[in-house]
Amino acid sequence: MSLLERIYYFHDRTLNNRYPNSGDLVREFEVSAATAHRDIAYLRDRLLAPLEFSQKHNGYCYTEGGFRLPFEDTPRLVLLLGMLQKMAAETGLTDLPELQKLQNKLRKLSNTDNRDIDDLIHCEWVETEPVEPAIFASILNGLVNTTRLRITYRSPAGKTSERLIDPLKLVTYQGRWYILAWCCLRRDRRMFHLARIIGAESTDAGAQHSLPAGDDWLSGSFGIFKGDASARYNAEILFTGTAANIIRHQRWHPEQDVWETENGLTLRLPVTDDRELLMKVLQFGHQACILQPEGLRRKALDEIEKMAKQYKNTGK
Repeated sequence: MSLLERIYYFHDRTLNNRYPNSGDLVREFEVSAATAHRDIAYLRDRLLAPLEFSQKHNGYCYTEGGFRLPFEDTPRLVLLLGMLQKMAAETGLTDLPELQKLQNKLRKLSNTDNRDIDDLIHCEWVETEPVEPAIFASILNGLVNTTRLRITYRSPAGKTSERLIDPLKLVTYQGRWYILAWCCLRRDRRMFHLARIIGAESTDAGAQHSLPAGDDWLSGSFGIFKGDASARYNAEILFTGTAANIIRHQRWHPEQDVWETENGLTLRLPVTDDRELLMKVLQFGHQACILQPEGLRRKALDEIEKMAKQYKNTGK
């Protein structure tokens, strides 16, 4: 058991006038008497608990009311940890044993009449794809230990390829998990969708690439598809009607600009790969229109024409 759990246990018993002593810690956590005494000293001297030993009760009590631990359970803490647990589960990591451990700890920490976190929080993502726990563990180990990995990757079209990668950063985006890595085959950075990795193992080689300090490859442009940073440009989209009211309160990118015009609301943001932006704009139908660049306008128009043709052909 950790120091945190022992301190929390001792504090809870003291708070409830149970007059705990070092023997309680020894029996409950199977630690040495020396460790128990150090824990009590830590609570008193480092965390400034108003502890006093009562000879009458052969245990400790608080001499002042209202003392709380700096990390003590609060509704906000339970909410935060519960959200992390639910988000991990909803983004495809349900089978990780660490989630079960977290759930058990939350159940012990929360003062909610033993109700499960599931009774308090609902978290829902759509289009999620589960990640194999063994794959996730291999990727995480390679990232933490800066080890080159050998992966088998399946493309959206179903084609598989073997890759040697240097993992750079774990990324979660819209309910999906990715690993940003240096791909030795492509000799460039690539974003690999973890749900499409069907095999991953460590090699004897250390990773030879890392992200330089201040690198903005991930944050510099909109969406999960990043493309070549040198090709970054600004796109402008006009929103009208209900769409304008929605976008007015949303943030699509940290460097976006939004302003009102007589025709509606204009959004400008940096882009390097337009695939996701096109999908986002088209979801608003006639209430969204790409203003510039012209090449992106033509792509949207071409897609709209193909959609119209598809509807006409299937409606016959």
